[in-house]
Amino acid sequence: MRSVRLSLAAVRVLVVEDNDDLRFALTAALRADGLAVDEAADLPEADEALFITDYDCAVFDRMLPSGDALDHVRELRRAGRTVPVLFLTARDRVADRVDGFAAGGDDYLVKPFAVPELIARVRNLCRRSGTVAPPVHRLAGLEIDTARRQVRRDGVLLLLTAKEFAVLELLATRADRAVPRGEIVEKCWDEMAEPNSNVVDVLVSQLRRKLGDPPLIHTVRGVGYRLAEAGP
Repeated sequence: MRSVRLSLAAVRVLVVEDNDDLRFALTAALRADGLAVDEAADLPEADEALFITDYDCAVFDRMLPSGDALDHVRELRRAGRTVPVLFLTARDRVADRVDGFAAGGDDYLVKPFAVPELIARVRNLCRRSGTVAPPVHRLAGLEIDTARRQVRRDGVLLLLTAKEFAVLELLATRADRAVPRGEIVEKCWDEMAEPNSNVVDVLVSQLRRKLGDPPLIHTVRGVGYRLAEAGP
């Protein structure tokens, strides 16, 4: 299996596409925008991924070698699965779009499409799923605008990478509480990350430098990290 198993605050997306080049391009674009993405090349892989992981959105190419994703999503809905679904397809007739919605799809994007539009639609579906955090977090001069994906400290705009923003946003949703390293990896990285590596510690170190003093991200020994005005 290619990949089973994850920003917005811990948003995880599944991309199901049999064309390797397109799947790679979509996955790379969504990850570059700060989302955690898993991928599957066919319906059996998608089914296994959906069984293992609760996704905030799933993007299905409609026509796959293993069958029509429309039928697969229809079965998901009958089984009570509510993950928001975006269909990608070359079929552009009104009847095709109607069929997609009737099968339980939440959105429908016709190929060829603009990648920024795909990202916007995915984020919109994730918002519907109820996992997206409030639009602005504020703490001790720190302002995290999740809609504009901007961070300011004492009014000064900070330049963060997509992954740095994802980790900071996750910590902000748990302000004053410790977030375990394992949970940060699970919710802000995807299957490409090595769980036992020091990726979280390195990234937090970078974040601390960018956020400046006084420090707001504190180490909780033996657990993980905590975003708070005062230390532990």
